[in-house]
Amino acid sequence: MTTLYTETPSPLGALLLTADDGALTGVHFPGQKHDRPPQPDWQRADDEPVLAAARAQLTEYFDGRRAGFDLPLAPHGTSFQRAVWQALLSVPFGATSTYGAVAAAIGRPSAVRAVGAAIGANPIGIIVPCHRIIGRDGTLTGYAGGLERKAKLLALESRASQLELTA
Repeated sequence: MTTLYTETPSPLGALLLTADDGALTGVHFPGQKHDRPPQPDWQRADDEPVLAAARAQLTEYFDGRRAGFDLPLAPHGTSFQRAVWQALLSVPFGATSTYGAVAAAIGRPSAVRAVGAAIGANPIGIIVPCHRIIGRDGTLTGYAGGLERKAKLLALESRASQLELTA
């Protein structure tokens, strides 16, 4: 299986998008924790349908015209990580949740630290909204793309949530 990739600009820096077998596998900021630049065996595929759709939907999101994404996702990770990432998809646009709430949602209320590690390893940033997870005291905590980007994503969603958006 060959990993396909493309790049797209965003107000927070260029994004690297990856896909395998017609499903999105990654959305990464350069220099973020767990950054993985294009590898020699990857193939640039700007016109690949899921990558083109992801670029278009991310543009709409950053323009304040999209609250949710409609893309096939296939993040690579353990079953525990995938359960955490699935739970992140239920955190509504413009809202936040906590690590403890995510742990409870997957039926593992005592696994808050493990949930935090899984959230930090989320390979499909923005679309799988790990930026919506904050500390129980309301503070911004870890984000692989950097806390400044996390704050900007939350601010974008806060402003846009008052507008009529595409789902």
